[in-house]
Amino acid sequence: MLKGIDPVVGPDLLKALCEMGHGDEIVFADAHFPAAAVARAGGAICLRADGVDIPRLLTGLAPLFDLDRYATPVVMMAAVAGDALDPRTEAHVRAALGYAGEVERIEREAFYERARRAYAVVATGDVAQYGNVILKKGNGT
Repeated sequence: MLKGIDPVVGPDLLKALCEMGHGDEIVFADAHFPAAAVARAGGAICLRADGVDIPRLLTGLAPLFDLDRYATPVVMMAAVAGDALDPRTEAHVRAALGYAGEVERIEREAFYERARRAYAVVATGDVAQYGNVILKKGNGT
């Protein structure tokens, strides 16, 4: 184990974070998201974080990962017509990241398409409805 790195950030995720460049995106997918299929369709890496919810994983990742300050770096799925968003889900993501900026919400199919272009898709054990998150990596300044 490395000092100062939260144990929820496993070696494969740590490697992916190191390999990503400015503007690359990573998806943190809930337990119901077709993570493996989406990653495979776009040629992304599919990583597993089973049993870990997204806010917990983001809390461990936040000290290691700069968000892009030239774009909206946090993207979440918008509710499908007839569904309602639970505001606690976004609040948990914001708190985990220590992020007070804009969160972009995009339609479900657009989210899947964007996820196919991501560097990596992390399958988690999160069961929050509409809890999927895409983060855009910054340049460290």
